[in-house]
Amino acid sequence: MENEEGGIRINKYFTMIGYCSRRAADKLIDEGAVQINGAVPEKGTKVMPGDVVTVHGQVAERQEEKEHVYLALHKPVGIVCTTDQKREKDNIVDYVNYPTRVFPVGRLDKMSEGLILLTDDGEIVNHILRERHGHEKEYIVTVNRPYDEAFLPTMSKGVHILDTTTRPCKVEQLSPTTFRIILVQGLNRQIRRMCEALGHRVVKLKRVRIMDLDLDLPMGKWRHLTENEVKQLWGKK
Repeated sequence: MENEEGGIRINKYFTMIGYCSRRAADKLIDEGAVQINGAVPEKGTKVMPGDVVTVHGQVAERQEEKEHVYLALHKPVGIVCTTDQKREKDNIVDYVNYPTRVFPVGRLDKMSEGLILLTDDGEIVNHILRERHGHEKEYIVTVNRPYDEAFLPTMSKGVHILDTTTRPCKVEQLSPTTFRIILVQGLNRQIRRMCEALGHRVVKLKRVRIMDLDLDLPMGKWRHLTENEVKQLWGKK
């Protein structure tokens, strides 16, 4: 396993073999779906050379000599960004129905629509989601009633949710009930929680950009990323 005699943390192992992101791996471990040599590991457990790692009883193996897959999808409302095909019938994996295993890069909640990426490259998932890189994600948001003059400035400075204050962000008014927001972090249901904290309810949320990739697909359709688009995700020109 790349000469790592001291072993590799189990969540990193999953990204190295292209199975899923570290975040998704941690969730699988929490659910008890992962075993190493027949034993359920903790999150910090290391995989040693020769160990057998399984997920739901199936061996998780590296697929050698294959090109990574990178997809862009215009996710419709009602599809859940999870790889759990057993527990969630409206999961994104079955919806895309790609012939080889792919998993979503981050998440877009069930009632939201817009651009989401899917891949089998765990390393690029970690690169895109790593907050310190400051990667932008842009959304168009509609709330249930007109907002006042203080609403957008307050959003831009940061809102206290989930025992923290959100990072400063860019916002722009589009109509009395609609605005554009650009985030560089991805807290759970962040935009919805920010609006709720300011007394508004989101009635429509659409992600229109991830980094330099704009939403250019009809609802429900997906496409492969171009080679140049993948380079852009890695920050290469």
